[in-house]
Amino acid sequence: MSGFTLQSAERRYPHAMTTSKRVLPVAAALALGLAASGCGFQSIPQSENGVSAAWGEVQNQYQRRADLVPNLVETVKGYATHERETLEGVMAARAKATQVQLNVSDLTPENLKRFEDAQAGLRSALGRLMAVAEAYPQLKANENFRDLQVQLEGTENRIAVARRRYIDSVQQFNNLVTVPPTSWTNSMLYKKQPKPQFSATTANAEQAPKVKF
Repeated sequence: MSGFTLQSAERRYPHAMTTSKRVLPVAAALALGLAASGCGFQSIPQSENGVSAAWGEVQNQYQRRADLVPNLVETVKGYATHERETLEGVMAARAKATQVQLNVSDLTPENLKRFEDAQAGLRSALGRLMAVAEAYPQLKANENFRDLQVQLEGTENRIAVARRRYIDSVQQFNNLVTVPPTSWTNSMLYKKQPKPQFSATTANAEQAPKVKF
């Protein structure tokens, strides 16, 4: 046994240690990113961008409807000239609706109600115009009038879809800024307020009206 000497040798693995040093910062950054995402650091501004996009689409579709009105009124006027009160009512409602323009930063419950009221006024005026058209068979048979009716119905469907997307995006955003743990991040960093929601101003307001031929 005297010919053997046991020695404790420390083995070093420089490559393994270098790799470990590289992996740790990456892992830490990944963990930090996941934590930031989970606490709303990224999701709150991303959700607010979604609200902005949804509101822009709402305005686009309402403007699309307003753009159809002049041609529709002119077509009806050619067959129902004595329906002056109804025709003027539609144009007045259109003027009021197009005057209320809101950026997403201007959205408050009061401003959104003004916007809704103006759009509801145009919707009602168009409904009265369509009711008047029922009394004029030649008008109903007019190709341009029929085409405008189709476009109007399609636009009302698009408005309903855009409103629903806005409602969903606002619900998501409001949850992030009011429900923990993401609301804590909002309180410390962003201080965002909940966005206002649409309200049903009339029965079945979220449904597109039926346009009958």
